[in-house]
Parts: sequence; C-alpha cells; structure tokens
Amino acid sequence: MAVVVIALGLSVFGVYEARRIPQVRTVDIAIPGLADGLDGLRVVVITDTHFAALDREQWSKEVVDKVNAQRPDIVGLAGDLVDGSVHKRRDQVAPLAGVEAPLGRFYITGNHEYLDDAQSWIDYMASIGWQPLHNAHRTVDRDGDRLVVAGIDDPAGADVAGHGPDLPAALAGTDPALPVVLLAHQPKQVADSSAAGVELQISGHTHGGQIWPFHYLVRLDQPVVQGLSKHADNTQLYTSRGTGYWGPPMRVFAPSEITVLVLHPQR
Repeated sequence: MAVVVIALGLSVFGVYEARRIPQVRTVDIAIPGLADGLDGLRVVVITDTHFAALDREQWSKEVVDKVNAQRPDIVGLAGDLVDGSVHKRRDQVAPLAGVEAPLGRFYITGNHEYLDDAQSWIDYMASIGWQPLHNAHRTVDRDGDRLVVAGIDDPAGADVAGHGPDLPAALAGTDPALPVVLLAHQPKQVADSSAAGVELQISGHTHGGQIWPFHYLVRLDQPVVQGLSKHADNTQLYTSRGTGYWGPPMRVFAPSEITVLVLHPQR
C-alpha cells in the first residue's frame, strides 16, 4: 500500500511539474575575454519546448511573459522546439514572436525538428522575428563592446541535404579576439566546441533526465545531464533541463527551467 501511495503521489507531482510554467534558474558565468562593458549581460535560455498534439498555446504565452520579465539582453532557443509540422504547431509557437531581447533572439534546430521538416521551422522562426543560426553566427554590440553568438545544427541533420553541424562554417569570419557563445542542442557537441576554443556552449536535449531514474541512461549518451560544467581549458558548457517535456507530461526530480545566464568578465 505504501508503494502504491508513493507511486501515485509521485505521478501527480510529476504531471504538475511538467505542466506548470517553469521556474527561473539564474547562473553567473565568468567568460574569458568578455569586455567590461558587457558585464552583467543577461542571456535567457529556453529549450526543449516540444510543442506537440496537446495544445499548450496558453502555456506558451505565459512562458513568453516570464522570459520578458527577466529583462533579457539576448534570448537563445536551443532546439527541440516542436514535434510536428508548421501547419499543425504554429499556433503554439506563434506567441514566441512576443519575446523581447534588444541584442537578438536566436534559434537553432534540435534533433526533433529533423523528424519532420526542419527547414520549414527555420523559415517560420525567421518570419516571426527570430534569427536562426543555421551553422552561422552574429556579432552583437552594446555600446561598442562585442560578443559572438553562434549556432550549429543538431547531428540528426547530417542525413538532410544542406543540414548537419558545421562548427567551422559557424565560426568563419569571426574576430578571434571576441569570446564566443555557442548554441548547440546536444551537450556532447562540446567536444568540437572545446577543440575550437569556444568560451561557452549552451545546450539542452537531456531534460535533466525528465523522469527519475532516467538520468542514469542519459549519462550514458551525454557527458553532462544538467547545469554548468567545464571542458578543456577555457570552454564551459551550460546544459538546461529544458522548458517543456517530451512524451508523457511528467517530470520527476528534474524540474523544467527558464535559464538566466548572467555573463561577467573573468578576473
């Protein structure tokens, strides 16, 4: 009876955790080479929203409100936006047009976009004001101080013509004196990022395990399940637990998050 009660309680709790508006998780990160004028730059991260058959349009609107309340300078959406086509899911994604970030709103593909038509989602996100980073970068500027924001495709895109991660292409033409913040959906892409000297990689994909004890299985495939970690000499990786959920609407001991990364120069 005790096992049944505990299992039922965890199930109810897990559904609540998955369906609620994510909590904000704030992390301070020291970035080598970051200009003093960019001290305190706020990068808000959402990822793994997985808009699917269950209509979450209102949830989407409330996530946008919470993102905007964090006063972001930059917003990054690190992949796995949807499960399904633009025709089926656009109403749930449309509220993201309301995200406000003066230095840019950037989007990359995750593996789930490649289950349908990733290029259509790249085009749609561009149409609502986001900048897709399809193996590309942008240099952002605040009062003359600059930072490179780059993004690469998910490895699942390698089987699609014109897609697949290409970090050299994403970084081509960047000023080597500027630090790089890279959106890459899967944490294991940090092996290439660290070899290229990227200062900070932002990823999702793992959902923090989503339902305990699946984080043990995630750890077999990915170097990190969640949080801030260091790789090589100067590369840091932040792995979000994700903003939504995939599969059963349940999260157990892996709460969703809207992440605020506050960047500081490394002293």
